[in-house]
Amino acid sequence: MLRVCQRATLRRRSGHRLTAYRQISQSTKPSQKRVIFSGIQPTGVPHLGNYLGALSNWVKLQKTADPDDTLLFSIVGWHALTLPQDPAVLRSARDDMLAVLLAIGLDPERSVLFHQDHNLHHVELCWILNCLTPVGKLRRMTTWKSRLATSRNATSEAEVDESLLNSGLFTYPVLQAADVLVYRATHVPVGEDQQQHIELTRDLAEIFNRTFKGQKPLFPLPIYVNAPSKRILSLRDPTSKMSKSSPDTASRILLSDTASQIKSKIRAAVTDSIPGITYDPISRPGTSNLLTILAACTGSNAQDVAGKYISKGHGQLKNDVADAVEELLKGPRSEFERIRHEKAFLDEVARKGASKAIVYSGATMEDVKRRIGLS
Repeated sequence: MLRVCQRATLRRRSGHRLTAYRQISQSTKPSQKRVIFSGIQPTGVPHLGNYLGALSNWVKLQKTADPDDTLLFSIVGWHALTLPQDPAVLRSARDDMLAVLLAIGLDPERSVLFHQDHNLHHVELCWILNCLTPVGKLRRMTTWKSRLATSRNATSEAEVDESLLNSGLFTYPVLQAADVLVYRATHVPVGEDQQQHIELTRDLAEIFNRTFKGQKPLFPLPIYVNAPSKRILSLRDPTSKMSKSSPDTASRILLSDTASQIKSKIRAAVTDSIPGITYDPISRPGTSNLLTILAACTGSNAQDVAGKYISKGHGQLKNDVADAVEELLKGPRSEFERIRHEKAFLDEVARKGASKAIVYSGATMEDVKRRIGLS
């Protein structure tokens, strides 16, 4: 259905749409403006770590970007399919994530908010890049190697139970590259664990530019933007990151959690029995995690926060952390609860965002097809 609708749109308005493509293609000069792209998987309502990390940085970028900068933030549903998904759950999670992006302050009039799977140019460019990607580069991706290592403790692909892996897991870094390059993005704000993927994206951009030469390189080499953010750990296992994959729901705080739920989870957070409060992530990971959360919520430094609790106990610290988290999340939570029930509004935001995204990516794909001989 999506494929038919998009093609019909292109046929009905091909003259206007192609003109728009060419205008963007000719007027876009990376030296004059930035094209910023980032994506997040539709995992449902994000947790506190997501918010204090990537999502809050997206809002900051929106506030600080120059008027000429283009901001594109996508819910990357195709990436979610590399793992088994319940269709009904995934469908709901997509709406949850879009509602959250709006609730935290992303403005669809300033930033392009859209579902990746509403723009078929992503997979079109992905296939073209797949045909240029050396297999060796994909084998060296740390994500793939970690899947091998955790698949029944395998040390090589020969030992892996292939039923636990799929080709999507192997090639999804190419789709990530297509996500970025289809908009000719110049800057990509991602976490440190994604830096290798940006390097692959740059490599593939160079391979394409070198293989299919024109008057000038088609793809800019995107810059990895590592925005400073707090690394929030699990409340139940402070040696690992806060994650929705943990079976223990008390290990994480969701943006939709109520004040009482937040307080309950913080009170149950793992700390230690050492007297006093100090910031020592190695020896006191649980206590340090609470200090990090409090510092992030209040715009402070964890070391400075710790200095205020030298003569206080964990009970006081936990109460203050719970209050600070509630203060931070109550606004977005209220907005989320309001927006989440407005299905028609969410669909309209997604539709308009996809329409804008398709114009940008269409300009790229026209040039790509011309260079490779498909146009």
